[in-house]
Amino acid sequence: MWNAHLNRRRLLVSGAAIGAALPFGLGAAGAQNMPAGTIRAIIPFAAGSGSDVAARAVLDKVSNQIGKPIFVDNRTGAGGTIGASVVAQAKPDGETLLIDSSAHTTRPFFYHNLDFDPVKDFVIVGSIATIPLVLIVSSAKDIKTARELVDYAKTNPDKVTYASGGAGSATHLAAERFRLQAGFKGVHVPFRGGQEGMREVLAGRVDFYFLPILPALPFIQNGQLNALAVSTTERAKKLPDVPTLAEAGYPNADYNFWIGGFAPVQTPVAIVDGLHQQIDDAVKSPEIAGKLASYGAEPMLMSRADFDVFLKRELDMNGPLIAATGMVPEQ
Repeated sequence: MWNAHLNRRRLLVSGAAIGAALPFGLGAAGAQNMPAGTIRAIIPFAAGSGSDVAARAVLDKVSNQIGKPIFVDNRTGAGGTIGASVVAQAKPDGETLLIDSSAHTTRPFFYHNLDFDPVKDFVIVGSIATIPLVLIVSSAKDIKTARELVDYAKTNPDKVTYASGGAGSATHLAAERFRLQAGFKGVHVPFRGGQEGMREVLAGRVDFYFLPILPALPFIQNGQLNALAVSTTERAKKLPDVPTLAEAGYPNADYNFWIGGFAPVQTPVAIVDGLHQQIDDAVKSPEIAGKLASYGAEPMLMSRADFDVFLKRELDMNGPLIAATGMVPEQ
C-alpha cells in the first residue's frame, strides 16, 4: 500500500521555478468545458529536455485551440515528487495539471514516504507521446543483433556493462527489463546525462545503452553505433528497419518512456473530458506529429480508459522490476 496520497513569454511562477506562458490564441474554438481561470501545467522534469519540449509543443497547440494561455512551471527535484505533490494537493478545478512521464509509475517503488498516491490522488487527462529508446552498441564490437549481444553477455558473465542516465531512470529500467528477460548478468554504469553515457559506448568502454533515438541517430547513420532494437512494442518511425525487442526474440522485454497528463482527483468529469479532447486533437494534428518527430517522440493516442489500463500494467510491471534490480527505495 502506498502512502497517502505540462514558449514564448517567460515569467516567474514561484520562488525557484521559471515557467513559460504559452500562446494565447484569440477566437480559438473548443473553449467549452474548460477551466474557468488560467491553466498552469507543472512539468517535473528539466526545461529543455526532450520530454519538456515535446510536452510544450502539445500545450502550445492546446492553448491556441482553447484561446487561453497555459503557463508551464518546471518543478524539478526529488525524482519529480515535488511537482507531482503540488498537483496532488491543488484545487480540483482543472487549473493545475501535471504533465508527467513514465516516472509516474515508478515513484511508488522508489520513495516510501510519498505524500501522494499516483493512482488515488490523480485523474487521467490523457496520453501525449512516447519516446522510443534504442539499444545501441559500438560498431567496433561487431555485434549486429540483440541475440548476438545476449550471447556475448552470457559468454562473459558479470563482465558486460550497460549505461544509463541514472539509477531508476527510464534508460536504466529499459536495460534491466531487457537483461532480466534475456537472462544474463551485467554491471550497471550510471551517468548524469545521456551524452556522457553515449560517449562511453562510442569509445567501447561501456557495452550497451538504451538511449532516446534523437541523440543516437547521427552516430547510427554514420556507422559508429549499431542499433539492435527499439524498446517500444512497435517499430520507431525514425528507425523503421530496426526491430522491436519482441521481433528480436525477446517478448515482454519492452519498456515505454511516455508523457501523459493528469489532474487532481475529483476534478469535474466535464473538465477532464474537455481537456482530454483538446490534448487528443492537438496530438492528432499533422503540425504536432511533425514537431514530435523532430524531437524523437511519437504521438501516443489512447482513450482515457485505455491509458488507465496501460498505467495499471506499468505499475504491475515496475514493482517486481525495480525489486529485481536490488535498488533500495528512498526512506
